[in-house]
Amino acid sequence: MKCLFDHNVDRRLRRHLPGHEIRTTKEKGWQKLGNGVLLQAAADAGFDVFLSIDKKLEYEQNLKKLPMTVIVIDSISNALPELLPFVVPLLELLKSPLERGLYLIQSDAAIIRVTAPRK
Repeated sequence: MKCLFDHNVDRRLRRHLPGHEIRTTKEKGWQKLGNGVLLQAAADAGFDVFLSIDKKLEYEQNLKKLPMTVIVIDSISNALPELLPFVVPLLELLKSPLERGLYLIQSDAAIIRVTAPRK
């Protein structure tokens, strides 16, 4: 799976996701792009998944018109030790058939497909 890490995801997390091609927004020179433009650029570049910890994406983007799969990790921090508990559910999610749209991995490892902003 070809994944793009948002600027808020610790790049060292890629070591824990073997078998996936992972780039960061910084590596692509896209760290200053706004989320809508960034998601479209990633989709146009052939990325399958955009990974972020930005929980606001759910409210800032039209979830029905996302150009690609977006996975948001519901972590309290972007520090690697805080992200590691999400590795197992993330790897499981990446193995499954994914649709365009937003998936949220909660702190209890539950995965939710978000089709409309929650209240």
